Amino acid sequence: MSVLKASKAAGQRGPADHNIRDQIVEAADEHFSHYGYGKTTVADLAKTIGFSKAYIYKFFDSKQAIGEAICARCLGSIMDAVEAAVAEGKSSTDKMRRLFNTISALSVELFFSDRKLYDIAVYSCSERWPSSEAYVAKVEQMVADIIREGREGGEFERKTPIDEAARSIMMAFQPFMNPMMLQYNLDAVPEGANEVVSLILRSLAP
Repeated sequence: MSVLKASKAAGQRGPADHNIRDQIVEAADEHFSHYGYGKTTVADLAKTIGFSKAYIYKFFDSKQAIGEAICARCLGSIMDAVEAAVAEGKSSTDKMRRLFNTISALSVELFFSDRKLYDIAVYSCSERWPSSEAYVAKVEQMVADIIREGREGGEFERKTPIDEAARSIMMAFQPFMNPMMLQYNLDAVPEGANEVVSLILRSLAP
């Protein structure tokens, strides 16, 4: 089970495949889209769905747990696209560029296409929700794997410890990946994001 899929269980109760949970998540997703995550209470969701608060609490232990389920699904779809893009890379250099370009493009798309959902991503990042933490950890692991592959193929330098290089690269790309920061850097995508990726790749050169 991937870290993203594992994070979906955070705060959830009852049978894992219960369709009522899916109904609650779908209704909550729609409600958040109209009114925002911060302004919504479990009581609001219960009224909208037609369930009692007590019944919702049979499946989720808090509003955050419902937000977690929505956030994990959203980040999971981004990760699926990132993995597909990286798989098509012709070299380690190409894979690294595809990884970060896909993340920045999809994050900006989320900002403009579903701002309320983007706001949930901001909450997840600022409050360090398990879904957000798992997503970042997965991306960092992918970066480390690409670095390792690049070194084996002679594309990248071999002096810097891989974990240090991966952490540094993640920090360098935060303005275009972290939803709390990206909202202030929208005008710098894609040109600015491409420049940062180019700088990262130059730093990896042997």
